[in-house]
Amino acid sequence: MTTAPAEPQTPAPAAKPGSRGKTVAILTVLVVVLAYIVTLFGYWWLSGSAKELEASGEGNGSETTVLITLQSLRTVDYKVDAKVLVIPADSLVDEKLDTLKEDIAVRLHPWNSLGDLKFPAGAAPAEVATTIDVDGDVNTWPFDRYETQGMSADLLVGEGEDRKIIPAKVQVAGALQGWDLSSEQVAPSPAAKGDGDATQVTFSRALGPLAFDLGIVIVLLTLPTIAIFTSVLVITRRKQFQMPFATWYAAMLFAIVPLRNILPGAPPPGAWIDMALVLWVIVALVAAMVMVVISWFKQVD
Repeated sequence: MTTAPAEPQTPAPAAKPGSRGKTVAILTVLVVVLAYIVTLFGYWWLSGSAKELEASGEGNGSETTVLITLQSLRTVDYKVDAKVLVIPADSLVDEKLDTLKEDIAVRLHPWNSLGDLKFPAGAAPAEVATTIDVDGDVNTWPFDRYETQGMSADLLVGEGEDRKIIPAKVQVAGALQGWDLSSEQVAPSPAAKGDGDATQVTFSRALGPLAFDLGIVIVLLTLPTIAIFTSVLVITRRKQFQMPFATWYAAMLFAIVPLRNILPGAPPPGAWIDMALVLWVIVALVAAMVMVVISWFKQVD
C-alpha cells in the first residue's frame, strides 16, 4: 500500500514591520494621552479640595461685627494681607442716611501694622487694608504651616475723653490660592477688653500645589540620574564618547535653578529643600560632567 507524500506546509506570512511599528506608535500615543488626562483630572480634584473660610453672617444688628477678609499670605515676611470692614450695630447707624452717628475705631488684638482703624462719623464704613503677623517657619517648605494669634477686636466709640470701649464680634473669611484655611476659637489676648473668645487661623498648603511640587522634585531627581548613567557607560567605554554629551550636561545644570524657582511658593535660598535636594542634584550633574571630561581626555586624540 503506497502513501502519498505529505504536502509541505506553507509558513504563515510574517507580520509586516511597518504594521507592528504603527501599532506600537498608536499604543504609545494612547498611553501618553491617558496619562495626560489622568494627571489633569488628579490635579483638578486635589486643587478643588482647598478649604476656605466663610463668614457665618452679619448678625442681627444688636452688636458690632468686625469682618476680617484674608487676601494673601507672604510667607517670607510672615504676614498676611487683610481687609477690615466694620458692620456696626443698629444703635450706631443713622437709619435715614445709613451712616455712622459717632466716630468709631477698631483696635485689633494682636496689634496690626496700622494701629487703630478709624471710621469717621457721617460716612458709611469702608474696608481698610492692613497686615496681620503670623507664626511659622518658611524653611520647612513645602510642609510649612502658619498660624495667627487669637484675633479679637475692641470698638472705641466717640471722641476724646468721652470715648468708651466695647467688645466687638470678629468674623474671619477668605480663600487663598494654594492654601487650606481653618479656624478655631481660642482665649483672647490679655490686652483685649472683651471676655469672649478670639479666632485663630491656620494656613497649610493645599494638596494640589503639593502634587505639583512632587512632580518637579521627580524631574529634578531624573536629570542627574540619566546624566550619571550615561557618563558611567562612557567612562567605562561601553559607549563611545560624543562631544554633545558635554553641552547636554551643561544645559541640564543650568535648568536646575529655573525648575527650583517655579515651585509654588518657592522658599528663600538656603531652605532645607536646597540642602536636601537641589545641592545634591547640582553635585551629581557636575560629577557627570567631570566623568565626561575624563572620557574625552582618554579617548579623543
